[in-house]
Amino acid sequence: MTGDGVNDAPALRQAEVGIAVATATDVAKAAAGLVLTRSGLVNIVTAVEVSRRIHQRMLTYTLNKIVKTFELSLLLTLGLIVGGIFVTTPLLIVLLLFANDFVTMAVATDQARAAPTPDRWEVHALVLAALGVSGVLLGFSSGVVWAGWRVWHLPLPTLQTVVFLWLVVGMQATVYLVRERGPWWRSRPGRWLVASTVGDLAAVSLLATRGWLMAPVGPGIIGALLVVAAAYMIVADLVKVPVFRACGLR
Repeated sequence: MTGDGVNDAPALRQAEVGIAVATATDVAKAAAGLVLTRSGLVNIVTAVEVSRRIHQRMLTYTLNKIVKTFELSLLLTLGLIVGGIFVTTPLLIVLLLFANDFVTMAVATDQARAAPTPDRWEVHALVLAALGVSGVLLGFSSGVVWAGWRVWHLPLPTLQTVVFLWLVVGMQATVYLVRERGPWWRSRPGRWLVASTVGDLAAVSLLATRGWLMAPVGPGIIGALLVVAAAYMIVADLVKVPVFRACGLR
């Protein structure tokens, strides 16, 4: 609904999207959900495109949050039940949450494409799509724990550092994975998103190699985890694209 006069205010308030034009009265502008600042109706198209890009960023945030919640909770539970160990420490969990906050905030500035048709929130589809990605991430996380424990025979403090580093790297990779509904490499991420990832990885790598707040590890392990993260993105993409398509995410 578009309007400009006092008599349009009730309809503007009740409409799903009430739009007050640039010359509208103050009453009409107060009742509307969207106020145009320039004459004409062409800016409605811009408003729709911007809104759909915002929806895509919110969708990325939601998918990322669900994937990380499933994967982290299941990994900690399985580590305790199956292995009888805490795969990481409470302090490292706090650092993990802090490190991932920056990239999560940067999602709001990410480059996103507007969907060609109206978007709707389908919670069941979101959960199912996120479960597909989190299953792959959990498999890689379990592999890292098994390799560090059974293959490299790392002491528990060192293993906990390795798991912490992998969780940071894997969760960073997940953001880039779910920001695209198709192949993750199809579009270029925003500069602030990339900057936050580089800063996070540099910070946790410095803490790990120096042994600050955690057992020290060598740069070789960090490099190996980055290679594993690249493999994870390739494998998860093969699962993600058909799952997202089946769930109607675009």
